[in-house]
Parts: sequence; C-alpha cells; structure tokens
Amino acid sequence: MPAKVYTDKDADLDVLKKKTLAVLGFGSQGHAHALNLKDSGLKVIIGLYEGSKSIQVARTKGFKVVSTAEAVKRADVIFVALPDTKQAEIYKRDIAPNLKPGKTLLFSHGFAIHFKTVKPPKDVNVILVAPKGPGHIVRRQYVEGKGVPSLIAVYQNADKQAKKIALAWAKGIGGTRAGVIETTFKEETETDLFGEQAVLCGGASALVQAGYETLVEAGYQPEMAYFECLHELKLIVDLMNEAGISGMRFSVSETAKWGDVSVGPKVVDAGVKKRMKAALKDIQTGKFAKGWVREYKGGYKRYNALLKQGEQHGIEKVGARLRSLMPWMQKHSTKGAQAAY
Repeated sequence: MPAKVYTDKDADLDVLKKKTLAVLGFGSQGHAHALNLKDSGLKVIIGLYEGSKSIQVARTKGFKVVSTAEAVKRADVIFVALPDTKQAEIYKRDIAPNLKPGKTLLFSHGFAIHFKTVKPPKDVNVILVAPKGPGHIVRRQYVEGKGVPSLIAVYQNADKQAKKIALAWAKGIGGTRAGVIETTFKEETETDLFGEQAVLCGGASALVQAGYETLVEAGYQPEMAYFECLHELKLIVDLMNEAGISGMRFSVSETAKWGDVSVGPKVVDAGVKKRMKAALKDIQTGKFAKGWVREYKGGYKRYNALLKQGEQHGIEKVGARLRSLMPWMQKHSTKGAQAAY
C-alpha cells in the first residue's frame, strides 16, 4: 500500500505561531530551515557556540543569535542542526541542562537518537523533519514558491502534539508544498546511511574510480577515461532522476541499452549485493555507528587519511584540468572547506 502523502492542507502553521523556534547551527540545513521558517512568519532564533564563523552570517540575515544553551532555554522547539558526531557532547553540555517538560527536540537525521548517543528525557517531544535535498535546494525551492519532498517521524510524543508540530515545521520550510511522507527514526537513519555508503557516495565514487583505473591501465588516455566514467555520469543520473531507470533507457541508444541490461548485472553482480547486505547489517547492528563515533573521538585519523588518499587519485588531477575547459560548469573549491554550525 503506497505511503500517505501529506500536503499543505494537512499541516497547520498556527501550531508554531506562538512558539519560539531555535535552530542550533547555521550550516546547510540549519540556514535553510531558519530562513524558510522566518519567511513563513515564525519566530526563529539561532544558537551558536562562541567564536562560530556563522554568527555574523546569521546576523546579516536578520536573526537574533545567542549561545547554544541560551537558545535551548528560550525556545519551545529546538532544531539540532549539528554534525552527527558532535551532537552527543553538545547535548550533554548545552541542551540537556536547559530542557524542560513540553519542549520539542527536532532532528533532520535520526543518527543520534536511533543509536542512542543522545538520550532525551521522556517528558519532551522528539521528532524528525528531513527534506530530501541539500539546504541550498530547500531554500531555493521555497523562494521560488515550491518545496522539497520531506520525511517526518515521531520518536517521543510527550504532549500529544508531536506529529502536528512536525507537519507544521515541514510546512514552514516548504516541504508540504511538494509532499511529506511519515517514517520512523530507525527507517530514516538506516536507509540514509545505507544509501550514502552503498550507492550514492561510496558506491558511485568507487565505481567511477574502478572504471577510470580499468581504462587507464588498459592504455587509454586518462582524459578519455575521465569523460566516459565520470563526466557523462551526470547526464545519465539526471535522466534517471527525471524519469526513472526505464526513462533513462528510453533516452539512450540501443547499443547503450543493450550494454546496460546485459553487462551491468555482470559488473554489479550477486557478490556486490551480498556485500551491500553486509554493509546494511553493520548499520542495523550499530557497528558502523560505534566505529564512526570511535573515529571521531580518535581525532579522525583514518578518516582524514582516506580522504587525502582519494584527493591524490589520478582522476582528480585530470578532472581539474578538463573542468577548467568547461566555462558553463560551476566551480567548487574544497580547500579548507567544512560544514558550518
């Protein structure tokens, strides 16, 4: 049975009208939620740590900025828009001491709650509102009068208003304009992690690198390998995004279609699916989460080493040169980049 899709008529902004909404962090999701909620006529304050580079940015956008602890004290609904690994320590230091019965904790990813790195008291609501798109798209779609499809979930319903608050928040950020689906913290967290690891980030980048290496090792020019294994991937993914896999196949040549259906399953075979299931098991049992928290506490040593190793792959140097020949393409610098919060 298809999931129920909630739209504007199912959500009431009045649920939040007399409440103070705090956004802890002003990164990708934080800034988008804050701006959209403010433009929806709601009272929003920003909570940031002393010395945060985002303080001035948030102030220039017209927000009152206070410390994280002060924001929790003042707010009725608190959006924890902080990195997964940092939520536990910030919760213990700044959030927990300032929670009162009836307040609502809101997350856009269920990691900390599902894996219990954050354990809220039973007398507060705990909800999730997760737009299925990055913050800049959430903001852009809202400004254009549209929205990004979103998920909601209720983990704790202390005052029997949790779902109404989640739907109202989703409406405030534009989610109900597109459609909202209800899930659980468990389902959102585990499917999100699996998608990142096995398909969207880990799977796609590993497949691209392996394809590039196969062609270069066979004696083909690196530039040709880059075009065929990375550059053109966007064209295919865009077609899939717009019309599904069958729609993509409709738009490519017969030769490409035949290669897709006859060779693709030999490359991404039952062995790959078996390893995908093993990765999912590590997520479901909490093994991945424990390892990721341990990596954070150890100073991100292996994490940083693996990222550096990836940056030194031959495809990066060739890609940088070829992208410089494409004036239509928006350029992104990753030097010193990190998520703001």
